[in-house]
Amino acid sequence: MTKYDNFHSTAVAWLKVALPLLALAILSTLFLVSRTIDPSDAIPFAEVDIADRVREPRLTAPAWAGVTDDGAALTIAAAEARPGQNGGGANASALVVDLATPDGGSSKLVAAHGVIDSVLQALTVSGGVTITTSTGYELETEAMTAALDRTSLMSDTAVAGTGPAGKLSAGAMELRQANDGTDNYVLLLKNGVKLSYQPLAQ
Repeated sequence: MTKYDNFHSTAVAWLKVALPLLALAILSTLFLVSRTIDPSDAIPFAEVDIADRVREPRLTAPAWAGVTDDGAALTIAAAEARPGQNGGGANASALVVDLATPDGGSSKLVAAHGVIDSVLQALTVSGGVTITTSTGYELETEAMTAALDRTSLMSDTAVAGTGPAGKLSAGAMELRQANDGTDNYVLLLKNGVKLSYQPLAQ
């Protein structure tokens, strides 16, 4: 028994010295073979011109959301936005506007440029404006104004596109709540409306 105890004590004593040394050797090896950090490998976005950002502040991928007075949900998203003059509103690019009305209908507006006027509560878009409605209309125009406090999409420039009945064109258009006291919404085409009727194939 004494011989066993002596062997056990000796082994424990040796291990108390050997194991820490082995651990140090492993750690030293890790540091020796680790990849050297190259300070020139800067973070990719470190090349951004900070001075330009300070001089011309902007937001990337901004989004606005709200509810109009008549209960429609309005969402505006853009690729980039810059503050407007005198700190009012914003100038945005690559806009997508989604409008969901309480009657279950929806409309989507896409435009290249837009100006949000916080004082007039209006969004004016331009540059290849396309509007698509859940009722089957897809129209294109050069410019359009969307109210931010109520449901109103209005264009005083010529519009052209397709609808459930076929191809159509008009001098102006407006999407708004009906004036008949109901919760319905109507798409009005005016000023020289032309329709090329295309009956559905049987």
